[in-house]
Amino acid sequence: AADASQTTSVCTGSLLLAKAGLLKGRRATTHWDALDLLASLDTDINVDRNSRYVDDGIITSAGVSAGIDMAFYVVERHCGREVADETAHYIDYPRPD
Repeated sequence: AADASQTTSVCTGSLLLAKAGLLKGRRATTHWDALDLLASLDTDINVDRNSRYVDDGIITSAGVSAGIDMAFYVVERHCGREVADETAHYIDYPRPD
């Protein structure tokens, strides 16, 4: 992950990132049922309990469905809003404005 151009996690994947020390000093989120566990793994992680996804250098998402929103965020970031919107339209996924 240290050499990756983009690191992301969906749901409780953030727990693995935390165990690897990659979330130290960062804001992150995870599935609602694992928020306390994430906080207990490293007190230097700023656990965001209210966001569907968080980008603080490493992008983490809450539950699995929040991972879809995170994926569109990544597509938009790399390819632009138009491509993200076209992709959402193609798969019939309603994106929030």
